Amino acid sequence: KHRSLMSDLVLNHVSRSSEWFAQLARGEQPGADYFITPEGDADTSKVVRPRTHPVLQPVETADGTRHVWCTFSPDQIDLNYGNPEVLLEILKVIDGYLTVGARLLRLDAVAYLWKELGSSCIHLPQTHAVIRLFRTLLEWRAPEALLVTETNVPNRENLTYFGNRNEAHAIYNFSLPPLIIDALLRGSAGNLQAWMMSMPPAPLGCTYLNFIASHDGIGLRPAEGILATQERDAMIATIARGGGMVSSHATPDGPQPYELNVSLFDALAETHDGPDRWHLERFICAHSIMLALEGIPAIYFHSFLGSPNDAEAVTRTGRYREINRRRLEFADVQAVLADEAHHSARILDELRRRIRVRIAQPAFHPNATQFTLQLVPSVFAFWRQSIDRDQSIFALNNVSAEPQQIALSDLNLISTDSWRDLLAGTTDIGAQGHIELEPYQSVWLTNR
Repeated sequence: KHRSLMSDLVLNHVSRSSEWFAQLARGEQPGADYFITPEGDADTSKVVRPRTHPVLQPVETADGTRHVWCTFSPDQIDLNYGNPEVLLEILKVIDGYLTVGARLLRLDAVAYLWKELGSSCIHLPQTHAVIRLFRTLLEWRAPEALLVTETNVPNRENLTYFGNRNEAHAIYNFSLPPLIIDALLRGSAGNLQAWMMSMPPAPLGCTYLNFIASHDGIGLRPAEGILATQERDAMIATIARGGGMVSSHATPDGPQPYELNVSLFDALAETHDGPDRWHLERFICAHSIMLALEGIPAIYFHSFLGSPNDAEAVTRTGRYREINRRRLEFADVQAVLADEAHHSARILDELRRRIRVRIAQPAFHPNATQFTLQLVPSVFAFWRQSIDRDQSIFALNNVSAEPQQIALSDLNLISTDSWRDLLAGTTDIGAQGHIELEPYQSVWLTNR
């Protein structure tokens, strides 16, 4: 009654343990025709994908050995959307989600949906056509529902999933996590600022889904063309020093870094200069930036608690992504949250407080105006203005371990307005003078 439910639609592949795949193995319909089964020697050299194992995996069936298409893992078998019956089955799944109340549909790994041998098999026109079909049918079946595309790819490619305002309502903002981490580890927001200045406003009726942590790793491909190779490698080295890992994907030039596998809390435990006393402040700063940006913020539940790496799970399973999927016992969570001095309690209290502040500000509407400010390299700053132009917010974020002084005259504050910091509760800030930012401090200056 009081919350909107997002349902994860895993539409590119199904489990090897699924009934459809069992039907393929037995040679039974309909599953026998639901998968892509090229010859084992088919040329897949141009296929773009996030893994290094062979695309085609052998399986034993009633008709002998066949090869199935596996974009992600041998346990995840890709569906064949060239068969209209597969599309109809997925539409039934969508209808089922909507029937039980889902209001948002997350299209998992949708970029790889359509396969054509001899092509890259990513972002193909048929994939975009399927998304447009989903959007058309959704507007008829449940006009209040939203499509969200999850495409862990370079930024320019990601933006294409808005289509002409006829595909996704929201796209995962995949460039944000590596760029925020880069800024906080280097103490300079140059790359983050340059990227944001190049980002177009989301089309009317669309928005960005902003996140900096999830059940997966921190994608590195979305930072391609933004982070220099040496900057990317420095980030990998610092996170590896703290127990993080890096996964690779296959390219024509050989394996390349694909994602960082680390909890966000441990990713920000130290900077390129080593450990310091600002771990919690750095972690909160990362979320303050995300909460203020154009779009809808999404916070991974482990980030609410500051969960550390689960290295034991990686050792037990051999899967790098398990490092940020720690299983929690409710009693243990209650115990740490009851201790006001515990970092989990401190993080949860502060993030909840900042969320409460955020949701009361018209200037933080997903489509409110956003303009990047150029102050000093260590301060990432931007301006938001409400749709009715009644409220302005200047978001200033010190991404370094050194105090920063900002001249208020550089912000061009309207002198006849009364300014205050929403986060600190400071009032009567004048349009002149200076504002002092402590290490990793965020300030939301508003005229409301």
